[in-house]
Amino acid sequence: MGTLTIVGTQWGDEGKGKITNLLSKKADYVVRYQGGDNAGHTVYIDDEKYVFHLLPSGIIEKDKICVLGNGVVINPESLFKEIQVLKDRGIGIHNRILVSDKAHLVFPYHKYIDKQREISKGSIGTTKKGIGPAYSDKYARIGIRAGDYINDKIFLELLTYNIEEKKSIIKKFDDPDNVKRNIIALRNKILKEFKKFVNDTTFILNQAIDQKKKILFEGAQGILLDIDFGTYPFVTSSNPSAGGVATGTGVPPNKINNVLGITKAYTTRVGNGPFPVELKDGIGDHLRNRGKEYGATTGRPRRCGWLDMVVVKHSIMINGIRSIALTKLDILDEMEEIKVCVAYTYKGKKITTFPHDREIQCNVKPVYKTLKGWKQNTENIKQYKDLPGIAKKYIEFIEKEAGCPVSIISIGADRASTIIKEPQFIHF
Repeated sequence: MGTLTIVGTQWGDEGKGKITNLLSKKADYVVRYQGGDNAGHTVYIDDEKYVFHLLPSGIIEKDKICVLGNGVVINPESLFKEIQVLKDRGIGIHNRILVSDKAHLVFPYHKYIDKQREISKGSIGTTKKGIGPAYSDKYARIGIRAGDYINDKIFLELLTYNIEEKKSIIKKFDDPDNVKRNIIALRNKILKEFKKFVNDTTFILNQAIDQKKKILFEGAQGILLDIDFGTYPFVTSSNPSAGGVATGTGVPPNKINNVLGITKAYTTRVGNGPFPVELKDGIGDHLRNRGKEYGATTGRPRRCGWLDMVVVKHSIMINGIRSIALTKLDILDEMEEIKVCVAYTYKGKKITTFPHDREIQCNVKPVYKTLKGWKQNTENIKQYKDLPGIAKKYIEFIEKEAGCPVSIISIGADRASTIIKEPQFIHF
């Protein structure tokens, strides 16, 4: 089968955008299967920066067809802002964007519900993009899908119902009639072009696979933000795991045959929730000295710690990951020593599998293996054999702990700063 799925093994921010764009050169279709514009994928090409929140990062590549599957929740305003940026930069999109007719849409009232929940329940660190409320409407069977949006009669009926149903919350932020007028005004502005995108992407993707086309599935966020397998309740509202591909696109599991896990050489987390490897020294200080990292969508500073292999092994198990793309290795170039979390302790007991109990998650302590740093610049290295020997030992240690090979090594932000170590593991 000609499919490859890219998933983040941590809390997001693993560098999926760069790897997706790199591998999209081999693909015919690049597909987002979950999440919304609460994700942020950044790609650097020849020092030019591209940031995507909805569209797959493969959109940069000429002739690649980019798909937003039924599992994605789409803010029409955000989508068209992103499209306009591409047009302004001379990137053609004609016949290159497909939106599932079954994909649910995000409207301003979803953002108001999101804000209200954060105020009333105490913050769990959402992006306040309305993603959770849009998924809530989907499962409450009152959501508005892309196919509804292009039908004048059905759209107006559903919009009227939703505005009325949510009126009490909307009033806390805006006038309900004004919200309705603005939604209709935007629709009138973009409808002609939006109609061109909407299609039965489930049929199209399955047909493409049967025709031996190559499909790259791009997950947003990371597995530790998965609604089922993450650090609940500090998670997103969808399944970034490989299991989300089938439900988020309609491509059956037997056609989803290869999974690549993106793992950063250290760990970061944006927002609230437990984070066992967070440090006040070591990699945390090193990154602060280089300038804080910030979320591409939220702009919030990331919490940083050493690589947590308990988390990575959990993700490998959940997703059936066959190989790892190890990103941002160059960040460790200046370190005298490098630590890797290989287990946790809780009340004196050693834990080697990821715990889902809330109390344990919040109180575990990391157990570290300390490795020697290589103290050499790796950014311009093109082949694995030319990496410092100590850097290779670090990678080999990760492979041994993970139980699967490292196939790609990223040593810089630009797409060209990449080493392909095991190409046989990243085939379609």
